[in-house]
Amino acid sequence: MPLTYSTYLKLDTILSAQERRSVGPEHDEMLFIIIHQVYELWFKQVLHEMDFLQQRFLNNDTARIYHTLRRILTILKTMVAQTDILGTMTPLEFLSFRDYLESGSGFQSTQFRELEFLLGHKRKAIFKHYPEGSTGRENLEKRFHEPTLWDAFLQYLASNGHNIPPELLNRDVTQPIQPSPAVQEILINIYRKHPILIRVCERLVDFDEGLQEWRYRHIKMVERTIGTKQGTGGSSGVKYLRSTLFKPIFPDLWAIRTEL
Repeated sequence: MPLTYSTYLKLDTILSAQERRSVGPEHDEMLFIIIHQVYELWFKQVLHEMDFLQQRFLNNDTARIYHTLRRILTILKTMVAQTDILGTMTPLEFLSFRDYLESGSGFQSTQFRELEFLLGHKRKAIFKHYPEGSTGRENLEKRFHEPTLWDAFLQYLASNGHNIPPELLNRDVTQPIQPSPAVQEILINIYRKHPILIRVCERLVDFDEGLQEWRYRHIKMVERTIGTKQGTGGSSGVKYLRSTLFKPIFPDLWAIRTEL
């Protein structure tokens, strides 16, 4: 059989994956499923781009670093815009099928946890939500023991002649990223003397800000839909989501703003 648009994209599989569970079924459950499936596809693409970006940092490929960051930022803007679509669902429309979600929760998104790990927000407590031997658990364990994007960025700075302390280049990558006065001093020097590297630093700040914007818009969408009710899957809902706000991924790039 010759390759077609449908077989190449596996549309029969994709378009049959929206299985509504509600009685009726409820009209708005279709939108809920599709939006979250699309989010997972975007998470997959962002992880794909971030892995590529990490290699570009290690290869000191500034042109491709900048290009890849631009693509990731564009994807983030698209993800933020998708909250507007889900926001067209009223609280009663969501409640019409919410109980059918049972213990399912966005908190269980393995790919989003992978993204957090890749960005340095690592914690072992997350593993308890994923059964041992599952693909999700294996992917997370792999990410947990791998260097983060920030580690690759520090290697990139070192490759460009900046004296990154050895203890940071060889740190325990399972630990969360901590602010470093030594790195901040180097970044201040970069901002004053190295315009090409400034562009890369600023795109990382854009990414950090973009992810925080997505978190904020997601929280407001959830609050608009369920208020302060407990989330599905036993999570605390908006209360938990609010605790994730205003926590920068790359704290050193924000800390230097006061000193410049």
